[in-house]
Amino acid sequence: MKSSILIILYGILNLTFLSAQTPVVKSDGWSATDALGRKVREYKDAGDKKKDKYVAIFYWTWHQGVDDTTYSVKNISEIVREYPEAMYSYDHPAWGSKKPGFFYWEQPLFGYYRTTDTWVLRKHAELLADAGVDAVFFDCTNGSFTWKESYEALMATWEQARKDGVNVPKIAFMLPFAPLPNSLVSLRQLYHDIYQPGRYKDLWFMWKGKPCIMAYPDNLSADKTDQEIADFFTFRPGQPDYVDGPKRNDQWSWLEMYPQHGYIPTPEGGFEQVSVGVAQNANPLSKGHCSAFNLPNAYGRNFTVSKGFDPRVDGYLYGWNFQEQWDRVHELEPELVFVTGWNEYIAGMWQPKDGWTGEPFSFVDQYNWNCSRDIEPNKGWGDKGDVYYMQLVDNIRKFKGISKPEPASAPKTIKLGEKGSWEDVQPYYSTYKGNTKPRDCAGRYNTYYKNTTGRNDIVGAKVTHDDKYIYFYVETADKLTSSKDPNWMMLFIDTDRDKKTGWNGYDYVINRTSPDGKNVVIEKSREGKWIWDTVGKGKFVVRGNVLEIAVEKNLFGLNPTIDIEFKWSDNMQDEGNIMDFYVNGDVAPGGRFNFVYTSKF
Repeated sequence: MKSSILIILYGILNLTFLSAQTPVVKSDGWSATDALGRKVREYKDAGDKKKDKYVAIFYWTWHQGVDDTTYSVKNISEIVREYPEAMYSYDHPAWGSKKPGFFYWEQPLFGYYRTTDTWVLRKHAELLADAGVDAVFFDCTNGSFTWKESYEALMATWEQARKDGVNVPKIAFMLPFAPLPNSLVSLRQLYHDIYQPGRYKDLWFMWKGKPCIMAYPDNLSADKTDQEIADFFTFRPGQPDYVDGPKRNDQWSWLEMYPQHGYIPTPEGGFEQVSVGVAQNANPLSKGHCSAFNLPNAYGRNFTVSKGFDPRVDGYLYGWNFQEQWDRVHELEPELVFVTGWNEYIAGMWQPKDGWTGEPFSFVDQYNWNCSRDIEPNKGWGDKGDVYYMQLVDNIRKFKGISKPEPASAPKTIKLGEKGSWEDVQPYYSTYKGNTKPRDCAGRYNTYYKNTTGRNDIVGAKVTHDDKYIYFYVETADKLTSSKDPNWMMLFIDTDRDKKTGWNGYDYVINRTSPDGKNVVIEKSREGKWIWDTVGKGKFVVRGNVLEIAVEKNLFGLNPTIDIEFKWSDNMQDEGNIMDFYVNGDVAPGGRFNFVYTSKF
């Protein structure tokens, strides 16, 4: 009996230990200002978390297949920039030989990847989790393609990310826009492959008590298995049109013109679902219905129904269309918002005989920087490649509310290197472990991607201060590498929380220059650029997987009330490019986000 009790107690203690190893990551408390100077809202602007508010996003797993590795990827924006006459000739050599093929409107930030690239899939899991996205719906609307190789890789990768503490979006599928034979094939295949055997149940997106699927149940037969399928899912058939609104009482929309309809009235007088689009492949001649994106006056990123077209040359960056659609959401306050979309990126090159209206050819769903609808950061826009991601984050925070920030503990003098000195310091800024694995995967056509920059896996941080010093603490999953390593454990600090001062708002950096003995080098940004001048030194101690730093507050010009943003970065590669934070080494917090430390003492 005594041994049984001991075993039970050991199990309880072990579970407690495991739980402590993966603290909750509260990414909605992170701060960020995009390259256009727009700061994402924080708790004081968004208020408390709201109950039963969900955000789903359209996600493409179709970037897979067997490619001709001697063939180059075709980027429409690059081709038209270099050969503007190519838009008037289907046979222009710049288009290559594979048509209708697939053409990218721009290169994603992570390259022309395959959706079997687990390094990219892990990045997506974190980006979407940090934005507050609750679910992804895979595009399986064409034929009976479900892209099994990709969804298998994604489910395995996201399940591990979930175990590593990432609040990964749940998964669901979107099948063809009618009860077609192909839709029935896909529905049965997905049920038998994933749902019936209960595979990856923790990743299923549940809606109204059952797994959700955007599909038509109409052509399910009366046999036993089909009736099991009919009872198993919450069906939400997709309405394909951008203007007509719901045609039946169980439909959801995926993309609409403003003002979007509310779908499925709720007993409380609201709506279950509203869609939000970045842009619509429609125009005045089509009266808002689907048409090719390369037709004149297409309703791209710079368009609004209420104000017309953004007159700025770079109006595509400012997201007028996207924001107008979100404003409609904030007016209707549905239960769920469906956003189109994340990472489609490609379009076929179709001739008029194929049923589309462009001359001499059509790019239907994607075309160029303005006429496209992906949110995933891209390379072509440089440091503005994430502006739509930041806009997404801001609107989700407004829609869902924000977790109340944990207050800072009382000031404390830290004895560097002394065990237990940091134990009662709060908050603990947690971030994800397990995301420094190497990348080694073929991309589309002749591309291939390797990334071995993951080095120190940053998992958490703390800050405190006393009358003289401010103290920084950071820990990694494993023992820290040598402090002599290049770009080792850099700490970026925004002391005034103003993007206009410093490099991308960071007024100071520590460890850009390797530490000297027991001292770290503190540098200040000159003229808001990646030009750094040494202004002093601070003390540091490394204990296994923990780095501690102490810096005199007067070096930073800090007042008795401290209100700063900070970020840890290890192994930056492209110095001076803030987009590197998304790609190389490890950062805490991710991408453009910063931790916020506010002490009123």
